[in-house]
Amino acid sequence: MTEDRKWGMVIDVDRCTGCQGCVVACQAENNIPINLEEHFNQRRAIQWIRVERYWEGEYPNVKARFIPVMCQHCGNAPCEPVCPVYATYHNNEGMNVQVYNRCIGTRFCANGCPYHVRFFNFWEPEWPESLKNQLNPDVTVRSRGIMEKCSFCIQRIRRSTREEDKNGIEVEDGSRGLNPACVNACPTNALAFGDFNDKNSEVSKMKADAMDDEHGRGYKLMDNLGTDNNVIYLKKVDESAGVGHGH
Repeated sequence: MTEDRKWGMVIDVDRCTGCQGCVVACQAENNIPINLEEHFNQRRAIQWIRVERYWEGEYPNVKARFIPVMCQHCGNAPCEPVCPVYATYHNNEGMNVQVYNRCIGTRFCANGCPYHVRFFNFWEPEWPESLKNQLNPDVTVRSRGIMEKCSFCIQRIRRSTREEDKNGIEVEDGSRGLNPACVNACPTNALAFGDFNDKNSEVSKMKADAMDDEHGRGYKLMDNLGTDNNVIYLKKVDESAGVGHGH
């Protein structure tokens, strides 16, 4: 790894089957309360990552397609300048960071986010008694009245980099200890994570190939907004045309 890190993710939409494994892994890793039907009906469910479903083709030749969506960790994030208490900011590793004990719950950041990936805690979090011992001690349980979102599982990054500094052993690119929970859980390897600034990392090579002007399959969600996302998507492959296409 390089000292000047820039963490990012590449998502191959062609591989995503919509299994929701990433969603379940994220909920468990990051102490996200169980979403009930009433929460979804009230539009108050908390999902750091969601799988969007859309349809291609015309009946009867219709196919379901899936796109995982989480915080894009924008380099030019519209959520950051609107926070009056600096509870969300861009760190020197390319991530959009949320400081829970500084947040006062104005929800300005949620209003400014075009990806709808920031969530407000309307209630104190609760879990069944049988699940309380399964909470992750490395992740703060967010209280009522503050915002939260995908952190790229920063607790895993910090643990891995601390061990690297302490033991002098470089963390292997794509290590399961470093990867966010969603990446490890994906059965089709649709998600890849790593250091974009490390030219030898797998995600850095994927990014270079993806963003090639002539043959690349890469695109960023709502790229026209100029948010400079650190999550890159690879378009679906159109077998009939022999090229990729995105949405």
